[in-house]
Amino acid sequence: MILYPAIDLKDGACVRLLRGDMAQATVYADDPAAQARSFAEAGCQWLHVVDLDGAFAGRPVNRGAIEAIVAAVDVPIQLGGGIRDLATLESWLAAGIARVVLGTAAVRDPAFVAAACASHPGRVAVGIDARAGRAAVDGWAETSDIPALDLARRAAETGAAAIVYTDIARDGALEGPNLAATRAIAQAVEVPVIASGGVAGLGDLAALKALEDDGVAGVIVGRAFYDGRIDPTAAIELMAA
Repeated sequence: MILYPAIDLKDGACVRLLRGDMAQATVYADDPAAQARSFAEAGCQWLHVVDLDGAFAGRPVNRGAIEAIVAAVDVPIQLGGGIRDLATLESWLAAGIARVVLGTAAVRDPAFVAAACASHPGRVAVGIDARAGRAAVDGWAETSDIPALDLARRAAETGAAAIVYTDIARDGALEGPNLAATRAIAQAVEVPVIASGGVAGLGDLAALKALEDDGVAGVIVGRAFYDGRIDPTAAIELMAA
């Protein structure tokens, strides 16, 4: 199972939000590239980067910080936030991003997502950010009428390389992941699922690793790393066991 440290960018800094609320942002580092190097040096094999400002604006905002992260590390980077058209997507791939995550676009422009998956196989993931079982959009500011399970099935049909499933109510809250919902998503599709939201300790990682046979192939960890609740080296060892 792959461990993805989260680097969420707001105003060029590395932050963590509580349940996606931009008004409840804690700044952890003003040098995202240095933070990325720290994770890479600890042995992390991927990074999960989100342009939070971009998710709200619908276009890239923290490009400078993201390009600095790409230049700072040799590990592949998964990027989401504000990617709403093919030109933006391809500009990120050309800049060295290994895989993009499409969230709002997956709800509002499924034809674009299908075209992106067809044009760049293996390099497009779909982000499903769920609030009460339904997909949220525009940086989680609005909740759609589309059930998360339906969106997962659509993502699989369009050729997504992975699904990033986030339970918004758990994100940044350190209350444990939504294991039941994560398992349901993973069992509903043949696409690898990356779990996100709520991880607070090694016990949570162990519980998610137990879902590996159900199709959960990765987990994103944010605040628990920054608060020192989880040591990255210990987490990597657990995931590799």
